[in-house]
Amino acid sequence: MKFFSQEKQSEKMKNSPANYALRLPRSLKTEVERLAAQDGVSVNQFIATAVAEKISAMKTSEFFVERKAQADFAAFNRIMSRSGGEPPRPGDESI
Repeated sequence: MKFFSQEKQSEKMKNSPANYALRLPRSLKTEVERLAAQDGVSVNQFIATAVAEKISAMKTSEFFVERKAQADFAAFNRIMSRSGGEPPRPGDESI
C-alpha cells in the first residue's frame, strides 16, 4: 500500500474528477445536447466548461468590486482635470 503525504493527497484530490448528479429540465438538457454536438464536445465537457466560465465571470466581478473599493476618486479627478497633455487622438474624443 502506498502512503502519500497530506500535501500529495490534497493535490491528488484537487485534480481528480468529482461526480455530481445533475437534474436539468428536459428542454434545457435537449438544448445542451444540441449545442454540445454543434461544438463537437461531450455534454459533460460542455457543462464543465459552462461552470468554469460562470466561476470565472463571478471571480472577475469580485475582483473589480475589490479594486473599486481601493480606488482614490479624488486623485482620479485631479489627474483628469489637470491642464496640459496632448489632445485626444482621432477616435478617442469624448462624445
